[in-house]
Amino acid sequence: MASLFTRIIDGEIPGRFVWSDEVCVAFLTITPLQLGHTMVVPRAEVDQWVDLEPDVAAHVFEVARLIGRAQREEFGAERIGLLIEGYEVHHTHVHVWPSRSPADFDHANVLTDVPDADMDDAAARLRERLRAHGHTHVAEDGAAR
Repeated sequence: MASLFTRIIDGEIPGRFVWSDEVCVAFLTITPLQLGHTMVVPRAEVDQWVDLEPDVAAHVFEVARLIGRAQREEFGAERIGLLIEGYEVHHTHVHVWPSRSPADFDHANVLTDVPDADMDDAAARLRERLRAHGHTHVAEDGAAR
C-alpha cells in the first residue's frame, strides 16, 4: 500500500507544494512548529533515511538547505530547524522550519489551528522566495509535477 506521502505526491491527497523535481518534493506540513514548516520527501518510498541511495540523500539534504535559506529570509528566522524521525509515516522525510527559540523544537508546541489562508500564504511566499533565488523546480500553484 502506498504511503501517505506517496498519496500526497500522486495528488490523491492535497498538499501545499513548494518544490518538485524528479527526485523529491517539498510541501508544508499540516501540523507546523512554525508557519512555513516544510517537509522534504524523496519520491522513492524508503522507510529510513540511512537507507537512501547516496545521491538521493545528498539531493534531499540540498533541497532542505535551499528551502531553509528561503525560510530564514522570508520569515525572519534566527535559526532553521531540521529533524528526521519517521515514526508516524514510514517514508523518509526531512522537516525544515523557521525558528526563533529552542521552544520551536518542541513537538508539544505544534500549531493545530492555523487558518488555511495563512498556510496558503506561507506556501506562496516560500515559492516566490525560491523563485527569487533562481530555482527552477519550484512547484507551480502548489502542485507536484
